Amino acid sequence: AAAAPDDAPGAEDGAPDGIVGASPVLRELLRRLDRAARTDATVLLLGENGTGKELAARAVHRRSRRAAGPFVSQNCSAIPETLLDSTLFGHVRGAFTGAVADRKGLFEAADGGTLFLDEVGEMSPALQAKLLRVLEDATLTPIGSTTPRKVDVRLVAATNRDLPALVRQGVFREDLWHRLSVLTLRVPPLRERPEDVPLLAEHFRRELAQRDGSDRPFAPELLERLRAYRWPGNVRELRHEVERLWVFSGDAGVIGVEHLSPELARATAEATTRPRRQGLHADVEALERERIAEALRATRGNRTRAAALLGVSRRNLIRKIARFGLGPGPRPTR
Repeated sequence: AAAAPDDAPGAEDGAPDGIVGASPVLRELLRRLDRAARTDATVLLLGENGTGKELAARAVHRRSRRAAGPFVSQNCSAIPETLLDSTLFGHVRGAFTGAVADRKGLFEAADGGTLFLDEVGEMSPALQAKLLRVLEDATLTPIGSTTPRKVDVRLVAATNRDLPALVRQGVFREDLWHRLSVLTLRVPPLRERPEDVPLLAEHFRRELAQRDGSDRPFAPELLERLRAYRWPGNVRELRHEVERLWVFSGDAGVIGVEHLSPELARATAEATTRPRRQGLHADVEALERERIAEALRATRGNRTRAAALLGVSRRNLIRKIARFGLGPGPRPTR
């Protein structure tokens, strides 16, 4: 989990699905999740570790026609390949040593609902082929069986890897990549929505206060320091820091800057004292350039798909590509 527990209420702004925040970039993600939920197409979530990709997957499920069905989740990098095969597709009795009974896999467990596969870029070529068959034919064959079984599952996949690069390296199947990326959504890192940091920190603090039956507020200066940090571990790191602050502030009446972990204390002291040589406009342009470059990488330079991913018109995207020096600029129409 990343942004908040999957059963947690939203922030004060009413954000649903436990996704806490009020920033424009987060609101845009929620809008696109809502649109994706109206279809049964495969969704690919892109984002760094700790950004809340599973929460986004749950949001798609809860807003879809499959909301009454099961939501099943599996991290593809968490278990060995041989076990992942059986876990996803099931096996029959006698299929291998220790297979003393038939066992349904997660695809069958998710029948009528949604299966979320995290770290899908870690799948072996053999498992990629089996996954592709399920996506194309809606059938699977358990290990040790020769009889295909029909499944009705909506797949949501996620990765922090550059799948187009893996395709070029021959590590990831191109046909599977196209199948997975029907609807591609990017879950933004926390550094791109710093205005959400105080909301998230307060959300986690209230959870701890409710758990322990006590309460003590954050000092305003502490919230400013938390907001100044770049959070390379994203929301997961913020959650851990809030829990640390809660524990080590002890009997203090207010949780203050003095309770920060040494690393955050150093990093945020520099961030809050360093003079800004550029204005807000330069920050916005830098972020915009980064987002466009990332979209172009994710779509292998396909401008139409990159524009759709970013939620802008193709013409507008081409102008910005030329402006930021990310490509050859507008191409002549044919």
